[in-house]
Formats: sequence, structure tokens, C-alpha cells
Amino acid sequence: MNRRTFLSAAARAAAAPLLVPASALGRAGSPAPSDRIVLGHIGVGGMGSSHVRAFLQEPEVRTLAVCDVRQEHRERAKAAVDRKYGNHDCAAYNDFRELLARPDIDAVVLAVPDHWHALIGLEAARRGKHMYYEKPMSMSVAESQAMRDAVRRYGVVFQFGTQQRSDAGYRHAVELVRNGRIGRLRNIFIGTATAPKAGPQPTEPVPSGFDYNLWLGPAPWAPYNTLRCTRNWTHIYDYSLGCLSGAWGIHDVDIAQWALDADHTGPVDVEATGVFGEEGLYDTAMQFDAVMTYANGVRLHLMDMPTALKKRQQFRLQWMAMMFEGDEGWVYVSRNGLHASSPLLVREVIGPNEVKVVRSLNHRRNFLQAVRRRSLPVSPIEAAVRSDTVCHLADISMRLGRKLRWDPAAERFPEDASANRMLLRSMRSPWRI
Repeated sequence: MNRRTFLSAAARAAAAPLLVPASALGRAGSPAPSDRIVLGHIGVGGMGSSHVRAFLQEPEVRTLAVCDVRQEHRERAKAAVDRKYGNHDCAAYNDFRELLARPDIDAVVLAVPDHWHALIGLEAARRGKHMYYEKPMSMSVAESQAMRDAVRRYGVVFQFGTQQRSDAGYRHAVELVRNGRIGRLRNIFIGTATAPKAGPQPTEPVPSGFDYNLWLGPAPWAPYNTLRCTRNWTHIYDYSLGCLSGAWGIHDVDIAQWALDADHTGPVDVEATGVFGEEGLYDTAMQFDAVMTYANGVRLHLMDMPTALKKRQQFRLQWMAMMFEGDEGWVYVSRNGLHASSPLLVREVIGPNEVKVVRSLNHRRNFLQAVRRRSLPVSPIEAAVRSDTVCHLADISMRLGRKLRWDPAAERFPEDASANRMLLRSMRSPWRI
């Protein structure tokens, strides 16, 4: 190219309009990069991997870091993020504290085993990170209360992973109950999952690339075996309450609390019986029947599904569901649909001047919206703590083998030292809340 040709081409380029992708300016439905929520994921196996895939589809999010104690999990998650963005910018960490120390992370998704929830959540709050927090809240009532205090103190947005609050069927059931469509509410029946059995397990070598000591964290030391660290750790009491809570129960308990307008309170007494696994690896409640009574007289029945089937034939409609029973009818809801004592109930329209609960069509997007607006999401911290407490009350009553009184204002068992001692579990050093 000679000098005259070069100058002519340069002049034409200078006169032409500068073309910038609309997404870079925040147009075309895509926020500008500087306006996106920068996200980190802690726990990216199982449910955590689903969250990675889902949040990658949100245009207002930019994922910059993933963390997992399993090398294969974090490398797979990093590869998915890098593939989405066409670069190699996603950082992968073994230790959650390294991810949370990054000042450029706005929010985190926590999808780790139950015994880690509160400890990681507390550190996230102290670091000012908003959080989408997988259920359940914690291993004890005291841990849940500490999380609530931290969320309030540091002013972070908290979304509990009870995504049924973002399901139209559950919301409609709650509004039917709240607006008296089944008369005065008398009972709520929950049929939840039933724990499997597992015999004694052999000690096995820890797999390469797995930080088993960090996986155990605050839990008591135990020899490694494959079954201990797969999804069924939810049935081991060192890591979970089993089907009462993290393995399913917390989902429907949370909806029961919502229907009772009890997001800031709870039952006044609990009486629970159960059968625990005694031999082998799984030792949470395998069969259980817990009855929690509220100040207004409503009774919440939390049961494993075989027990629920014996009490209410309606549970034959679906597996794992709940039923609201009033003095003028009933409403039954599960993830597969809504049923009622009258077909007309299902089609009832809630009027503009009637009670309506918070509307959310997508749990993750509701969280992102709350982060942007600094508002309460559909499953806020107070509701999370109160729902989680119900599950712990049932477990404590079963383990003590007696009926307990509960003060939902003080969040204590009145004049019951042995029960109050069970509101906090010890942790393996050096971990503590």
C-alpha cells in the first residue's frame, strides 16, 4: 500500500461510525460488563453444578471463580465457565476462604454438605458477599441464629434455596389457605422422603485430588469410604438431619411456615417419635412422626412417607407432598401439581384485595433482583431460620424421647436445660462459629 492509498483508507475509517456491540453498552437486554453481578460458586458437584449451569445463562451475571474440595469438580466447573465466556479467566480454588477473600466477588452460591453451610455462610457475610444459600440452614439452631445475626449485621442479601416458594402451585396453595378457602386451618400433613439403609463400610484410601480433611471440616474425624462422601451423606448425623431436613423435609416445612404466616415465629410445642439407624453408616431418623402445635392451635405433622400414607390416603396421589386440612376442605400440593377436596378450589382466583404472598417465578432470578435492589428475596434469612428450627425441634424431641415446650420469641426451651444444650453442636477444632 502506497502513502496516498493509506491516507485515503485512514480518512474513510475516521469518517465511519464506530461500531460497538450493544451488549458492551448494556443495551439489547444485556447489562454492561461493569454493571454485572460478579459471582463465585462454592461447592460445584451435584446441586452445585446445576447452579453453575443455570447462573451462566443469566446475562446480568459474570462468574469469575469456583471452589470445591474435589479437584475433578472444580476443574469441570471451571471448564464450563471458560467455555461459556471463551476465555480462561475463571479461577478454581480448593479452599473457600481464598475465593471469599477476593474483593471483586459480589455474591456467592453455596452448595456444600450441610455441616459446612453455616461456617461458610458466616465468612461470606463477614466479607460482604450476598449469597444464594442451599438448604438446610445448619446443623443446629444456634448456628442458624448466628447466620441470621451476621446477615443482618453486614447487610448482605440472603436467598434460601427453598425454591418451592418460586413455584406457582405452592404459592397458590398458600394463598388458598391464607384466604380461608378451606375454612379454618386445622392440620398440615407433610410426607417426606424415607432414608435408605447402609451397613458397615470398609475403610478406603482417600482418592487423589480430594481434600478429605477439609471436606470433614467441623465434623468429627471418621475414616474415608466412598459412600460417606457421596450424595447420601445427608443420612449421616455428623453431616445432616437426614429426611427431616436437608434430604427433603425442609422444603415442605418452609411452605407450611409460609402458609401459617409464621416467617417470624414458630410452634409452641413439639412431640416426636422416630426410629434411627443403629447399625451401619446411616444413622439419622429413618421413620418419624413429629407433631408441632402452634399458638393458634394448628398442628403440623412431619412424617416419612410410609407413615404419612397410613394417616392420610391422599398421599397416594404423589410421592413426597403436603396437605392442608381445614374445617371446610383440603388442599394437597406437590411438585407434580395441586389437588383439592373440590375441583373448583384448584381454579379459584385470588382477588386484588385478598392476601397475596411475594411473587417469584424463578428463584435464582429473584435472588439477582434482590441483590440489585438491595431488597428482601422470596426466601429471606428470617424465614429460613424459622423453618430450619422446626426440623431441629423434631429431631431434638425424638432424641430426648419426650414432648417439649418451645418459646418462639425467646427461641429457647423454657426451663429445660437438657433440651437447650442440644441447640448447639460441638465442632472439631479449629472450627467454630
